[in-house]
Amino acid sequence: MYVSFWLPTAVLGAALAIKLPSILKLWRDPLLRAVGGLLVFACAVFVFAAPQTIAWTNRVTGVPNIAAPWVYSLLTALSASWLLLVIAWRNNLTERAAQTRRATRWVVSVYAGVVALLWVLFALADVPVEQIRDLDTYYANTPYMREEILLYLLAHTVACSVTARLVWNWSRTTGLDAWLRWGLRFLGAGYVTNLLFSAAKLTAVGARWTGHDLDWLNTSIAPSAACIAATLVAVGFIVPHAGQYLQERWRVRRRHRSLRPLSRLMRTVTGGREPFDLRATPELRLIRRETFIRDALLQLSRHLDDDLRIRSYDAAVALGVERGRAQALAAAVTLLDAIETRRHGQQQPTTPDTPDTPGSAGTVCPPTSGPDTTYLLREILDVSRALRHPVELQAVRARAVAPAESLSTHE
Repeated sequence: MYVSFWLPTAVLGAALAIKLPSILKLWRDPLLRAVGGLLVFACAVFVFAAPQTIAWTNRVTGVPNIAAPWVYSLLTALSASWLLLVIAWRNNLTERAAQTRRATRWVVSVYAGVVALLWVLFALADVPVEQIRDLDTYYANTPYMREEILLYLLAHTVACSVTARLVWNWSRTTGLDAWLRWGLRFLGAGYVTNLLFSAAKLTAVGARWTGHDLDWLNTSIAPSAACIAATLVAVGFIVPHAGQYLQERWRVRRRHRSLRPLSRLMRTVTGGREPFDLRATPELRLIRRETFIRDALLQLSRHLDDDLRIRSYDAAVALGVERGRAQALAAAVTLLDAIETRRHGQQQPTTPDTPDTPGSAGTVCPPTSGPDTTYLLREILDVSRALRHPVELQAVRARAVAPAESLSTHE
């Protein structure tokens, strides 16, 4: 059963649309050029290999089966683009420009020669009966056409084998981004499936040479394998970009949502909320929320009690909390205390004025530094998450203030 030719065309077109802005912006990058060429040729192959397009091409030109060398040429160019992609990738890793240029020229020369030879062989062959779906097996024993069919299949098989091996090796490289690794796995699976296309075609043609009939491999298995392979290759190009984009969007939205408790708490300080615009991007909303929170924290800075923060940290550690989380809990306790202090109009105790005494004239007391707000301003996400656990905050605060209250009672 045929897999629709238009499904892989649509997926390949989507991959090309995703990559196109980067390709145009960084056109001098040989790796991006190779990717662009690969996707363009892959789309063209499936557009012109569709049975309806084959019939249209033959009818418009008036030459029976002229669609065959045209599709073979596009497939050969696609095979060359696979090799050029691998060469460009190796250049990015090794930066051996001279070797890369030689390899590129060699691939372009060989595969351009294959394309030219395909048209020469077609011109010499006698193929008067139009074949839309099974031309390779129908003309498998026809002089010159036989050589043409074998030539394009061998060119395709060699390129596919080399590319599949190198892509699989690349996917096992350490230090790769997870999305890139998955993309390479899809690419590798696509190229391996492409080998099934070549194997099915070669087996069917070889069966005709020996007087057997395995045409179903050519008319059913090979087209389906090609469509599945193209879809896998397209997905391989889409996954790294789409995955990274969606992951970044998810990270931004999750951070925005995680800052909600702290943002709500800061509304009690400012009496308002961060600016909101339905048309704003998630990144802009996050920036506005972070700016709103930090501005409000600066208003509270003079009410922060460093002593309480240190005691709260010690209390959290004593309760068995991990040190990083203990810092966040201590900051949250200090913040809640500062808001309470501000709400009741309490000020930090000041030293009363004392009359000048002999020998003290002209002496100036050095100013004391304000509370340390570095952690609070930098780690607003951890503090906001800590605010989601009021019971834990209450336990830390109770333990932190207990020594001071006990001391006050004894005095």
